Amino acid sequence: MEERSLWGYSEGARFGTVEDIEGFDVEATDGDIGKIDEATDEIGASYIVVDTGPWILGRKVVLPAGVIEQLDLDNRKVRVRLTKDQIKNSPEYEGDEYRQEPYRTRLGAYYGDI
Repeated sequence: MEERSLWGYSEGARFGTVEDIEGFDVEATDGDIGKIDEATDEIGASYIVVDTGPWILGRKVVLPAGVIEQLDLDNRKVRVRLTKDQIKNSPEYEGDEYRQEPYRTRLGAYYGDI
């Protein structure tokens, strides 16, 4: 996947505002992983932060917008093209590190290879 599309929403994942999808359930290819805690719509740098709850011991994960396959507005669900293990093994972050370029570069390298 090219870098530009990794950090941008696909046509199947378009919505009104980022607040519209905060709180939506997130579903991997092999099951539910949590809820959207935060979403951005920055040009070329969009992502969602998913609170995994008890699934990964309360860890939050950052998913580039390009991994979203489908948005189901009626059922408040976002489907991503990743497995639970791919998400679980993603680079960890602490605090606001996910908003900084070095972390996003690591994240891009990880998801760009998937």
